[in-house]
Amino acid sequence: MSDEPQQQSGGPDNVNRAPRDPSAGTGAPAGPAAPGGKKKGSRNRTGWRRAVPTWRMTLATLLVIALILIGGFIAGYQLVGIPPANPTATAQSNVYLYKDGSFIARDGEVNRQNIQLAQVPLSVQHAVLAAEDRNFYSERAVDIQAMARAGWNTLTGKGTQGGSTITQQFVKNYYLGQEQTVMRKAKEFFIAIKLNREVSKDQIFEGYLNTSYFGRNAYGIQAAAQAYYGKDIGDITTAEGAYLASLLNAPSAYDVVVHPENKAAAVARWNYVLDGMVKENWLSASERATMQFPVPDKVKPATGLSGQRGYIVQAVKDYLTAHKIIDEKTLATGGYRITTTLEKKKQNALVKAVNDNVMSMTSKERPADRNVRVGGASINPSNGRVVAMYGGIDYTKQYVNNATRRDYQVGSTFKPFVFTSAVANRSTTQDGRRITPDTVYDGTNRRMVQGPNGPTGYAPANEDDIDYGPITVRAATDKSVNAVYAQMAEDVGPGNVEDTAIDLGIPKNTPDLTASPSIALGTATASVLDMTQAYATLANHGRHGTYTLVDKISKDAEELALPDHHTKRTVSREAADTTTAILQSVVENGSGTAAQGAGRPAAGKTGTAEEDKAAWFAGYTPNLATVIAVMGQDPDTGVQKPLYGALGLSRVNGSGAPAQTWAQYTGAALNGSSIKEFDLELESGAEESALPTDEGTGPTDTGTPSETPSSQPPSSPPTSPATSGPATPEPPTGPPADDGTDTLGGDNGGIEELLPQGAGGARPTQPE
Repeated sequence: MSDEPQQQSGGPDNVNRAPRDPSAGTGAPAGPAAPGGKKKGSRNRTGWRRAVPTWRMTLATLLVIALILIGGFIAGYQLVGIPPANPTATAQSNVYLYKDGSFIARDGEVNRQNIQLAQVPLSVQHAVLAAEDRNFYSERAVDIQAMARAGWNTLTGKGTQGGSTITQQFVKNYYLGQEQTVMRKAKEFFIAIKLNREVSKDQIFEGYLNTSYFGRNAYGIQAAAQAYYGKDIGDITTAEGAYLASLLNAPSAYDVVVHPENKAAAVARWNYVLDGMVKENWLSASERATMQFPVPDKVKPATGLSGQRGYIVQAVKDYLTAHKIIDEKTLATGGYRITTTLEKKKQNALVKAVNDNVMSMTSKERPADRNVRVGGASINPSNGRVVAMYGGIDYTKQYVNNATRRDYQVGSTFKPFVFTSAVANRSTTQDGRRITPDTVYDGTNRRMVQGPNGPTGYAPANEDDIDYGPITVRAATDKSVNAVYAQMAEDVGPGNVEDTAIDLGIPKNTPDLTASPSIALGTATASVLDMTQAYATLANHGRHGTYTLVDKISKDAEELALPDHHTKRTVSREAADTTTAILQSVVENGSGTAAQGAGRPAAGKTGTAEEDKAAWFAGYTPNLATVIAVMGQDPDTGVQKPLYGALGLSRVNGSGAPAQTWAQYTGAALNGSSIKEFDLELESGAEESALPTDEGTGPTDTGTPSETPSSQPPSSPPTSPATSGPATPEPPTGPPADDGTDTLGGDNGGIEELLPQGAGGARPTQPE
């Protein structure tokens, strides 16, 4: 035995001793010892193996990630709500159309007109689905796999790929925006899921079609149909619909008119859409085989409200609000489809007639020509529909509508209303003679008007101070004799004349519509449209229907109610028809002979405002009433100006440019229709009357004048209240289109430079 003390088995002396073989006593062979004293197969790892996570670690990590994702989803779903619509996504324009549905203009900054899904042909719906999301109706709101694939393709340099469903695209268009950020994408994800639970697939698809951009500044598929093919979406064919659907992928690049170099790519995309429709059984292979690529129309320039468009839009707005069809604020929200009563053929004819007979006659070399303005309106007498309107050379240069403004005297175009009132009221002269076309009056220049109690103090001058002496009413109408008609107004009763004018269609609140003998000379400042309405009543045998500019108005396929426009008798047929008879004489033998150029039976009357500031012709055939006025206005100050020297003439009379314009327009507007004669029922029992005696109507006693006598020429003609003081300035005018093809008028250059002020030296005159 050793003298050294024995060590315990676990002591330091046993450090290098091999451990006990656990297999000892079992008969199993002992295995080799592991380095460091550990056996092979131990859980402890060294080297590179330590960097590889165990399956437990991997499972735990995935579990944590899953919990984070689930928590994030729940939090996101709870926190992200469906926001209000993006204002730009709901903005729409109001669209204005001719009676036949062809386009006139639109207002509003965004070219969009929302439509219902049912208005989109099923084949076009299928084309969009084939192009963008074939599984839309069966899939969930978001496609995780597609999103992941798109993200991977983007990261690996295969280009930006679309991974959004139609629902997601609609959410982006309608609720969010186009910015490419993670936050926007996250919001899109959650809103799409919520929206898909709250609204139907059809509603989402409809919204998508109305908010998607198609190029050519067209938002929504209705605007796209108009922009590319010039028709409503309901008229788009399958082939055209497939092209519109193709544009969604690359709106500007696939416009084969703007980028012809990209036509191959556009056609390939179009084929992809059609082939997809065949694959989904939305289109037969045989029909597909017959289709040819539908090349879109040329790009239309952005005309906005230039030419006649702005005048038409403003007149229609005023009509809608004045008749309480819709209020101004509601109309401003947009989305209304307004079909006017304007007929494209007649509108074109009116614009061309004004260009040919007035605007083309102006010259930059004549200072007076810069003051020339023209207003025109045309109405179907049988129903009061405005079929054409001319507001000015260009709304962007002259923003005041010359067809609707009420600040120019109508002159002698008012005289027929005096005679109509005389017949309607069975009026007599001061000495008891019935007033008929053959009643003889004294046409002496500056003859004092006689009232029941003697002289009235009013002695109007005839045009050019001509003395006519004894003259019949018919001849006095032909020659527009002021002395006769001022006396007739007094004989009939100025109040009765005013009432008759209102019955015919002159608004009651017309400026200077005053019950005095001067009413006969047209001191009232009714608009061109007002006068057209009144003459239309005469053409319709005394039956009046308030004019209308709107045939139909709708929004989201829902029509708004419009006022009834039934005509009613406001003056007797005999009164209206007898007036027509003497106005026929004006065209045949009097101051309106230029109207014979229409080649139609016609009745009409010329007129000139005080100091020749406006020249008028108002006339009608049995089926069309039209009024043309040429006006003078300084484009800088807005002050009314005489037309002396304008159009190269010493004076501009109603018998000249206005009547010539009327004739050309009327002939063109009625071209192709049968010639219709007037069917008149004249007042009976009227016989030719003897010359009035001095005792009956002569100025035997001046009495106390009711207003300043005008038996002597005034040193300075009185200024009408309507023309005193400056008006709103306007920019200079421009000439018409050279070839007349811009039917609404446009910015074609012209009289734009400021010319020296000045006019001819003709002396002032009273209204004719």
